Amino acid sequence: METRRLYRSQTERMIGGVCGGLAEYLNLDPTIIRLVFVALTLLGGHGLLIYFILLVLMPLNPESAVKIPYSSTPIPVE
Repeated sequence: METRRLYRSQTERMIGGVCGGLAEYLNLDPTIIRLVFVALTLLGGHGLLIYFILLVLMPLNPESAVKIPYSSTPIPVE
């Protein structure tokens, strides 16, 4: 049995990756999670509070980190 961990997404992110990470964890579309946060924000302001708490508490996903290969050739600037 594989243990799943809750991480902020580095691929499905608009601001901090919280909604993308929750969507990956819950196997949902990130748009649905974003709409839930917008609805919570409009219905009392708790959506922003929860988002920023999760932004601070959730670590970035180390497996989905975008790795840029190192190149020793300089890129010409015009």
